[in-house]
Amino acid sequence: MRADLDAGLAALSFEPLTPTAYLERAAAAHGDRVAVIDGDQRWTYAELHRRCRQLAGALHPLTGGRPVAVLAPNTHVLLEAHFGVPWAGVPLVAMNTRLSAGEIGYILGHSGAAVLVYDPAFEPLVGPALARANTAPLTINAGAEYEELLAGAAPRQARADDERSLLSINYTSGTTGMPKGVMYHHRGAYLQALAMVGHTGLSPSAVHLWTLPMFHCNGWCFPWAVTAAAATHVCLPKPEPAEVWRLIHEEGVTHLNAAPTVLSMLAYAPEAEPVGTTVRVATGGSPPSPAILRRMRELGFEVTHLYGLTETFGPAMICDWRPEWNNLDANTQARLKARQGVGNMISCQARVVAEDGSEVPADGRTLGEITLRGNNVMLGYFKDEIATRRAVLDGWFRTGDLGVVHSDGYVELRDRSKDVIISGGENIASVEVEQVIAEHPAVLEVAVVARPDERWGEVPAAYVTLHDGAVVTEGELIAFVRERLARFKAPKTVVFGPLPKTSTGKIQKYLLRQES
Repeated sequence: MRADLDAGLAALSFEPLTPTAYLERAAAAHGDRVAVIDGDQRWTYAELHRRCRQLAGALHPLTGGRPVAVLAPNTHVLLEAHFGVPWAGVPLVAMNTRLSAGEIGYILGHSGAAVLVYDPAFEPLVGPALARANTAPLTINAGAEYEELLAGAAPRQARADDERSLLSINYTSGTTGMPKGVMYHHRGAYLQALAMVGHTGLSPSAVHLWTLPMFHCNGWCFPWAVTAAAATHVCLPKPEPAEVWRLIHEEGVTHLNAAPTVLSMLAYAPEAEPVGTTVRVATGGSPPSPAILRRMRELGFEVTHLYGLTETFGPAMICDWRPEWNNLDANTQARLKARQGVGNMISCQARVVAEDGSEVPADGRTLGEITLRGNNVMLGYFKDEIATRRAVLDGWFRTGDLGVVHSDGYVELRDRSKDVIISGGENIASVEVEQVIAEHPAVLEVAVVARPDERWGEVPAAYVTLHDGAVVTEGELIAFVRERLARFKAPKTVVFGPLPKTSTGKIQKYLLRQES
């Protein structure tokens, strides 16, 4: 009898966590409300639920238990895959749409994907990619073929019995070698999505614009977070500033996520004007400059700075705003907002450690490596035990990012370990120099990297994009930095022009280092 009671209590009080459960709840509680806007198309939560179950039913007999890869921009197809693929009982591989055919072929082969769903826009890429894959998956064109597949499928909805089972595989950018497959589990995605709902204030009245690629860390888990809140998804295949501003006004957008470079595009676009109601923005990928944060505030955007990596389901830390900071001057507020902050509500607090593994003092000066652990950290790298061991030497994930801890416990990123410039024995944080240059009114974007130097070993070199019509000389920018920082931190050269970026808006410093 006791065994029966224990079994009953276990069933009563425990349900494996999975982010797909959020769609079940949204369909039950908000089924008649608009869930997805994609161009001229609209679907309610009841319709989204049905389509995702049909997708699961269509995919299940095709996979043989192997992953499903999706190559698509921010459309309803990729959103549906975040529910339909797990319900088919297999992991999702959301692929970076800016990769080469060789990289896509590698990922298809490495993940062992049984099916590739691809947007018709990428038809020219698919053939060469399949030719480079060691096993060719079945392909489904995400147009009429996709719709026919759903229409003829019996609905299916597999449940995750193990909340730490594999939900998705997200491949890193591969700038220092072939991409690594970061393994996400159901529990982590469920909790991370819940944290994003809480920190960004999502609710059934929210309208979320997809300016962040859904393939990037599964859209920071926002496909599940927006659904958990029963808010509206507004799909956007490409974040062109004019289109973003149109959708903000016409669809009543209340929330969006974007890298700082995308914020710069929006803030200085010809269409930029103060919004009627506050738009809440989460930004991450690189530290936003105080200058861009001030500009966004002037336009009516409430920006929250997040920090994380592919390995941490996106944002593991948040610059959690304190109400006592509201009365500070705008410059001080912008400086505080640019910090990486503290662990999000479901994270373990980050540690910043010295080379010997000890925690650095909270003095805002002593540099150390940021390390993370908790429910929103990966299971490891897919089929790569060596890289996994290297990343988690002591049970903490080594980020490779260098930072300091302030007296209030907030962490501030100072640089990637590979981006620190060592000049004549002095360490120069490229982020510090970048933030000073970004203060110049003529500067739109900036990246600072190391340039080899016979005397000093290496010196800072700045790459700068100016505002349209703005004029400033190399000498004037160097003098601007010298007035605000130690002279040795000022760039020795300034190169003007557009900056190379990843598909998620990150500046590709490794390409600039190759030029220096």
